[in-house]
Amino acid sequence: MRRAAEGLGAVVAGTVTALLGLVLLPALPFAGRPAVRRAARRLAALEARRLRVGLGHLDERAPRYLAARVPLGLLGGLVAALLGYGAATAGRAAWTWGRGRPVDGMAPGAPLIAYFCLAGLVLLFLNVSGLVGVHALERRLAARMLGPDPTAALRHRIAELAESRAGVLTAVDAERRRIERDLHDGLQQRLVALSMLIGRARRGRPELLAQAHEQAQQALAELREVAWRVYPSGLDALGLADALAGVAERAGVPVAVVCDLPGRPPAAVETATYFVVSEAVTNAAKHARATAVAVEVRGHGTMITVRVRDDGAGGADPAGGGLSGLARRVAALDGRFTVASPPGGPTVIEAELPCG
Repeated sequence: MRRAAEGLGAVVAGTVTALLGLVLLPALPFAGRPAVRRAARRLAALEARRLRVGLGHLDERAPRYLAARVPLGLLGGLVAALLGYGAATAGRAAWTWGRGRPVDGMAPGAPLIAYFCLAGLVLLFLNVSGLVGVHALERRLAARMLGPDPTAALRHRIAELAESRAGVLTAVDAERRRIERDLHDGLQQRLVALSMLIGRARRGRPELLAQAHEQAQQALAELREVAWRVYPSGLDALGLADALAGVAERAGVPVAVVCDLPGRPPAAVETATYFVVSEAVTNAAKHARATAVAVEVRGHGTMITVRVRDDGAGGADPAGGGLSGLARRVAALDGRFTVASPPGGPTVIEAELPCG
């Protein structure tokens, strides 16, 4: 019933705009004039809002659309008028028969009332179907003549995918360079020092074995850290909530994590969520001088929302290497990534990832 009422209102509104288009129709041959062009654009934009369709380039399409939809709008008005006439006739018959008086010489009786009720229901069904059909035709016509060009939309989508692919490749290369730098500047130097300590211990300095053991433990810890940045092994075995708990433990600042998901998301979404949180927490601890970080991961229908907020100094650059890499990673999954970081803080990083 609600859908029928909405359809009736939309068709009646379409009839009004069709009559306005009929008034404007004689001026359409002069659509090159600014006043006529503005009026056609406004009326077409009003139609697009009424029918909830996207808009393309209106300068050339609007006059043709207004001319094409006049017959359809008048047809909708005729269907709506028949519905109104039928409702008025049924109301008059019910009022007159209810008072015991005949209608057009027909006295009320059970067979006659049953016949009219059945006929009225059939006509009502046909009329409502006509309203729904007219409304659907209006939407189809508007989408075809006012909506974006399908070829242009496809080209835009191809360009987006190509840009996302290039961004992912850039992010992968940047991550490889960072891993190489971590290995070269940290782990490799520590292993060199360890080798020298072991060599000196073998030449008669057994007291250096304790230092060698400590260096080995530190090298192992750094190796684990680098491996976790490449891909967290616990993510597959333990799930996202435990992996994020591990991020909080290693952060160096207090991190409150809320992970409220109805089920386990796809692996790609889960991995992207982990890296968004991990990078945001790392930035908060190392660069923003934050004293507290709040992480929220929640599921809403077919979307996962990730929100990381810190109380640091702010001023994070969304175009920086780490954040831009996260943006490209999220974009590759058709997600949305935003960074709000005014000077003085707080910094809020949000990502929305489709998982349906």
